[in-house]
Amino acid sequence: MLQEIQVFIQYLHDVKQTSENTEVSYERDLKKMNQFLSEQGITKVASVTATDLNSFVLFLEKEGRKPSTISRSIAAMKAFYRYCCDMHISESDPAEILKAPHIEKKVPEVLSEKEAIKLLEQPNGNSPKELRDKAMLELLYATGIRVSELINLEIDDINLQLEYVTCHELHKDRVIPFGNITRDSIITYMNSGRPYLILDSSSKYAFPNCSGKSMSRQGFWKIIKYYGKKAGIVADITPHTLRHSFAAHLVNHGADLKSVQKMLGHSDVATTQIYNQLNQTKMREVYLKAHPRG
Repeated sequence: MLQEIQVFIQYLHDVKQTSENTEVSYERDLKKMNQFLSEQGITKVASVTATDLNSFVLFLEKEGRKPSTISRSIAAMKAFYRYCCDMHISESDPAEILKAPHIEKKVPEVLSEKEAIKLLEQPNGNSPKELRDKAMLELLYATGIRVSELINLEIDDINLQLEYVTCHELHKDRVIPFGNITRDSIITYMNSGRPYLILDSSSKYAFPNCSGKSMSRQGFWKIIKYYGKKAGIVADITPHTLRHSFAAHLVNHGADLKSVQKMLGHSDVATTQIYNQLNQTKMREVYLKAHPRG
């Protein structure tokens, strides 16, 4: 079954052009499924039944896996067996009846505006690294782009004259504006920081690591953790925290959800609604604290 899984992952990459994160997650989930089924003596795709897959789901629940993890595993199995049916590897789809567990939508963690500013003030030195870190944090908070988009930005993706950044998505490009403060930080970094970080002058990466190579997600995760601790912020900060904060602060100041949706790259405005709910929750907290009859 491992061979079919590998061919399926290659199919996702070549034909469906799915994201790297999806491919890695699906491969990991399907290999875990394969291991479970192999221990039950089931080694062929065509031999798997709906009962077998349901047993695997129950196994994940007993392991204490989160509903979101189980839901992703079910999505991976559904996609895999749908592919197997289409390719005539299997005559029936044993994953068809699987249902994902209900997942409660968590309110995203966001920084207050004061905390966000405090975080952005932390890289205040003139070393190439600090100039880079300052520019990256400013750009992340100014645009709300994903960390994967940030670390893969190329020089040509940043338009300093018109103050916008371009993120290249699968079917179209996404253009997000930024302001003067972010522009100035990027200009300072480009002039006095980046030339000392890159090893090859032909490098296109806007924000390389200290070895002049492409920065990893883990590398930037460590950067934001470091400055969060330095700023004295108690909340657990991740790169996504700044993305959430960007959106929440825009909505707080009257930005319409449709515009925020486009900047974030959400396919459905319903996903962006959470920031409106967050704003309403905040208003209620303010009301209860301030109103004499609250």
